Amino acid sequence: MQLPSGFRAFLHRLRTAGIEPSDNEELRLQKSLLFFISGLISLAASIWLFVYWAVGPELSVSLPFILQVIVALNLVIYACWGQLDLFRMLLLLILLFFPFTAQWALGGFVAASGLALWGMLSPICALLVLGMRESIPWFAAYLILTLATGAADYALVHLGTAPPEIPRDFSALFFALNFAMLSSMIYYFLRFATQERSRVQALLEEAHARLEAEQLRSEHLLLNVLPETVALRLKRAEQGIADGYPEVAVMFVDIVRFTELAAGREAQSVFALLNHVFSHFDDLAEKHGLEKIKTIGDAYMVAGGLDDRLDDPCAAMAELALDMRAWLAEDNAHHDRDLQIRIGIATGPVVAGVVGRRKFIYDLWGDTVNLASRITGESLPGVIQCDSATFSRLKYRFLFEDPVTLRLKGKGMVSVWRLLGPAPQAAPAMRFTTLDIDVGDGT
Repeated sequence: MQLPSGFRAFLHRLRTAGIEPSDNEELRLQKSLLFFISGLISLAASIWLFVYWAVGPELSVSLPFILQVIVALNLVIYACWGQLDLFRMLLLLILLFFPFTAQWALGGFVAASGLALWGMLSPICALLVLGMRESIPWFAAYLILTLATGAADYALVHLGTAPPEIPRDFSALFFALNFAMLSSMIYYFLRFATQERSRVQALLEEAHARLEAEQLRSEHLLLNVLPETVALRLKRAEQGIADGYPEVAVMFVDIVRFTELAAGREAQSVFALLNHVFSHFDDLAEKHGLEKIKTIGDAYMVAGGLDDRLDDPCAAMAELALDMRAWLAEDNAHHDRDLQIRIGIATGPVVAGVVGRRKFIYDLWGDTVNLASRITGESLPGVIQCDSATFSRLKYRFLFEDPVTLRLKGKGMVSVWRLLGPAPQAAPAMRFTTLDIDVGDGT
């Protein structure tokens, strides 16, 4: 038989201490502590009930029974309506007032064997579930009730209306019982609270470790998009990052007739081919200490001289171009295909910076970039073409063919040299320095 939804919710709160999936760890801890102390109070009342019934006066039997009923009603009210604030307030009031009420009913501090000491559970519970500041009124209330009870006992003795003397053995038994049970209650309550807070702390540390791992992953992704120095500046919330560099080697690599090759392939196959080639180009660029800038379709752009990692970025760019061409020829033989690339290298001033605020990109601008792109577009398959600035820096260390003159859009007649390979006895690399020129926001 299907139980009503309200009754199922009632049973669920009783079974889970009222903890909901949306509760944060602090709220979960509060509910667990409140249910735990309610259970301890019910257990203590059961022990009182048994002992009072066995050796105590008939009046005493009703007190622990009444306490059990009140605690149970408080749990039922919370399980029915889920009002945590009401449940917490009622429990703290029960813990505070019931011990003093029971002590007055039994005839005073000595007659009740120090039963009022149980009221100390109220400020302790308030400290753990409400906080330090919020627990102060509860502790003050406990002190006031204790002093008031002591003053009342003192007055009754001097007025000659003190309760009748109770047997010493009976009083000693219940003093020991109350002290032992109260000490046990406080110990297990604090022990449970410590365990729960340790568990919450472990969860927080685990979450912190996951956050740090995610942060490292984000930083790694950022470094895959931007040069390290630029990434650090962005993390410092710098705006308008744009720098001028007087000497940067720029290279474009273009796959010949790639559009025709891709026309007869599935999209996944085209992607796999580009990813295979460009991923290896990434490895080669990293090996030579050069900075990949971006890919545009089947074109690949690399720059050197944007930082001080290399003594001679122009020579490193030439070596990278030769390695790319050699690797592709070997890879073609391995996969039985005929991919070819054309390469253009230009050296000169550029402006580099980060464009945009969302999906931003690090890019280069200037005549040097345009010249490298146009040299590449006018190159032949398998040919590496260099401008005059690149040739002048590499002519004693690399072999070149005689120059050819190209008519380039926007440039007119331009001489270019075809790079063949390293010279048999290359001269030592010559370092050329790079000067960063801050151009503000790039406007």
